Amino acid sequence: MFVLIGAIVVLGAVFGGFVMEGGPLKLILQPVEFLIIGGAAFGAMVISAPKKLLMKIIARVMGSLKGGAVNRELYLDLLRLMYEIFQVTRKDGLIALESHIEHPDQSKIFTKYPNITRHHHIISFMTDTFRLIVLGGIAPHDIESLMDLDIETHHQEGAQPGMILQKIGDSMPGLGIVAAVLGIVITMQAIGGPAEEIGHKVAVALVGTFLGIFLSYGFIQPMATNLDLAAEEESKVFEAIKSGIISLAKGFNPIVSVEFARRSIPNDYRPSFQEMESFVKGAK
Repeated sequence: MFVLIGAIVVLGAVFGGFVMEGGPLKLILQPVEFLIIGGAAFGAMVISAPKKLLMKIIARVMGSLKGGAVNRELYLDLLRLMYEIFQVTRKDGLIALESHIEHPDQSKIFTKYPNITRHHHIISFMTDTFRLIVLGGIAPHDIESLMDLDIETHHQEGAQPGMILQKIGDSMPGLGIVAAVLGIVITMQAIGGPAEEIGHKVAVALVGTFLGIFLSYGFIQPMATNLDLAAEEESKVFEAIKSGIISLAKGFNPIVSVEFARRSIPNDYRPSFQEMESFVKGAK
């Protein structure tokens, strides 16, 4: 939502100011310049990124338009989910987890939290770790090291869409110059024509430079920053899961283990202990 608001502000400020100064808006709207710059940028992105990464970039951009996937409700659901799972281990033993972790899509616990299950990376991260705990014989610090490796891998993959967009954003001013140079070449062919025609062609050529810089600093690079921040927020979710599960592996009771997870939540989303305790225990 805020991404769309920001885009409207950028467009309104730039083009509104241009019109207020008496600039003809139709002169800026040059389809051929958009074709040259936009097409070249998209082609460069196709060259830079494999198909899976391109699909991930599109999905991440569309997701940012809808709003961030990480919010306070996600963390509260996560804390309650972990508390219920931890309670199963306390009452029925670790072996009781098998039915839940082998088929989380059929689990009576996991299926109660669609806000969590739609993030398949989170579910895989949790179930794979619980399998190690159920197998036994693995020290908590070794499980923690393995989870750290998993988190690092996920973070690196999550940072790739923002990195690619950042590189494309860096190239946009150069592509704008390419479009401008092509416009000047066309202008030179009409150098003997009327002054009005030459002036129009020069103006169209300069629009190419403007669009390259405008799209880079007004949209693509801010979007790349947005994706980077979203990847950081997702990594914090995995850190909270790690803290809770490792605490369970060390022998702490469910509510204390969930408290370890709560302390790992960023301040912007972290509930108070009383709120967390009431929520995970189902109090209204």
